[in-house]
Amino acid sequence: MPEITHLDRAHAPPRGRRVRVARLHAIKTDIAGHASDGDLSIANIAARHRLTPRYVQRLFESEGTTFTHFVCDQRLDAACRILAGRPFDRKRIGDIAFEAGFSDLSYFNRAFRRRFGSSPSELRKSRF
Repeated sequence: MPEITHLDRAHAPPRGRRVRVARLHAIKTDIAGHASDGDLSIANIAARHRLTPRYVQRLFESEGTTFTHFVCDQRLDAACRILAGRPFDRKRIGDIAFEAGFSDLSYFNRAFRRRFGSSPSELRKSRF
């Protein structure tokens, strides 16, 4: 095992920062695994990680984003993967949106267009 010198410690991030980075990584992994849950909320995530909702918000703010934005991106990515998959080419767009965790189809369509530059149906048509 290599010996850690005082120079190595000088270049390592402070312990508090490492803890915050690790917590945020764990939270993002948790969200990615539960993004399709319709009842996913910051309160649920905070409780599972034994943190306050405000602390979770601050972790996301430290990266220049928000909890809501991250969850939305995870859901949009999931919907895009489903739309791009051949076995799902007959599945209705609304069903895909709900399966990805969206409860409002209009919001899903607006968010999808904003993120990918086209509507879900346009993306689906462009594959063929």
